[in-house]
Amino acid sequence: MTTLNYKKYGQGEPLIILHGLFGALDNWATLGRKWAEHYTVYLVDLRNHGKSPHTESHTIGDMAEDVKNFIQQHDIRNPIVLGHSMGGKAAMELALSQPDLVSALIIADIGAQAYPRGHDHIIEAIRSVDPARMESRKDIEQKLSETIQDPGVVFFIAKNIDRTKEGYRWKMNIDTIERDYEEILKAIKTGRIFDKPTFLLRGGKSGYVTSENINLLRQLFPNIQIETIEGAGHWLHAEKPDEFEEQVRAIMKGV
Repeated sequence: MTTLNYKKYGQGEPLIILHGLFGALDNWATLGRKWAEHYTVYLVDLRNHGKSPHTESHTIGDMAEDVKNFIQQHDIRNPIVLGHSMGGKAAMELALSQPDLVSALIIADIGAQAYPRGHDHIIEAIRSVDPARMESRKDIEQKLSETIQDPGVVFFIAKNIDRTKEGYRWKMNIDTIERDYEEILKAIKTGRIFDKPTFLLRGGKSGYVTSENINLLRQLFPNIQIETIEGAGHWLHAEKPDEFEEQVRAIMKGV
C-alpha cells in the first residue's frame, strides 16, 4: 500500500486537495492555509510526486486507490475532495468508485474525456537535465528553458528539484510518469454515477473543458454546477488565486 506524504492545517470539516501533473502539495500551501481558517485542510502529494513514494505504475485508478487508503488511514469522515487537472481526474475516479467516502467534489479545470498528448516537450526538458551535474537552480532553470518557452512553466517544473547533501535531484519519478503518461490521459470510465454535490471550476481562457466535454461530466455527475473564472487559464488557482479561493469558500459554505 502506498502511504502518501501530506500536510494538515486547521480545524473543521475536512477538505482534501490533489495537485496536477508535475505538481506537489506545496503548490497549494497558500490557498490551503486560507481555507484552514475554517476547515481541516489536507494537502497531499500524489504518488510519484513531491515526497510521496515512487511506484512502478501511475494510473488514475492507482491514485484514486491511494487517496481512498489515505482517507481510511486517517479516519477522515465525509471530506470534500478538490482536484486540479490530473488530481481532478483522480478525484473523479475516487468519487465514482467510492461514493460513500466523499461528501462533495470540486473539479478544477479538467474534463472526464480522454486527452491528447500535450506534455512531451516538458518531459523532454526534464530528461535534458541531470540535476546531480548542475551547480545551481539557475543552471537547472536555464537548461529547462532551452526546451520550455514559458518562464512560468520553467519555474513550476524547477520546483520539483530537491537539494541534498549529494547535490540536486528530481523529487518526481519521471521514469514511471513518462512510461504511464498515456494512462493519465485516458477517459474516466462511464456507467457510474456520483450524485452528490459536484462543482466544476474552469478557467475562462482554458481549452481543457468545452461545452461538449460538460455533457460527459453531466452523465457522471448529474448534480454538477459549473462556474467560470474569467481571465484564468488552466492554472486558474495560480493565475486568479483570490477568485478561486472565494469560489471554493462559497462552495464549502453551501455544501
